[in-house]
Amino acid sequence: MPFNPGRSIVMGAFKMRWCFNFFAPVVALAACGVALAQAPDYKNVGRAPTEQEVQAMDIAIGTDGKELPPGSGTAKDGARIFKAKCEVCHGANLEGSPTAPALMGGQGTLTSLHPKLTVGSYWPFSTTIFDYIRRAMPRYQEGSLSVDEVYSLTAFVLYRNDIIKEDDVIDAKSLPKIQMPNRNGFIPQKLEDIHDPKKRGCRLGHCP
Repeated sequence: MPFNPGRSIVMGAFKMRWCFNFFAPVVALAACGVALAQAPDYKNVGRAPTEQEVQAMDIAIGTDGKELPPGSGTAKDGARIFKAKCEVCHGANLEGSPTAPALMGGQGTLTSLHPKLTVGSYWPFSTTIFDYIRRAMPRYQEGSLSVDEVYSLTAFVLYRNDIIKEDDVIDAKSLPKIQMPNRNGFIPQKLEDIHDPKKRGCRLGHCP
């Protein structure tokens, strides 16, 4: 019986790979064309925001407090506001609840096996308290507090954490000057201020 070598398996595999390499880009281009054809057209949709609308959204407060608005408040005023608008979630003694975290206590626990992270024990900047309350509180009523109410609540939380006195007036000048208990527990604001490459987290010549 004469020997019949048959078809080359290698050649068949080569043809299969060639066909795949040829058709795969074609299929991809076709898919992209379909996607572009189905992409929505946003021309003539919406409008540019007004200056007032931009200002209403531009409420971020930096750690230095330069963006803090005019106004003021004390812990005494904040206690009344807290009872009416915050106590239901955060508790009468700021102890927290299943729906909201504790706002006081925990100082000295950060290096323990059970650290308690609160405004008083963990947050490094007092201006962050104002910023957070202003943009996110009360729950489901965000942005409803006046500036003076936000200053008053900020003062109340600081007072309950033994950081300020009850009659201290908190405003754009005094708030940034408050030294939080854990202020030095974080890395500097600028990583280049850390001169030790190992402490800075440098790896293989790359430094963050």
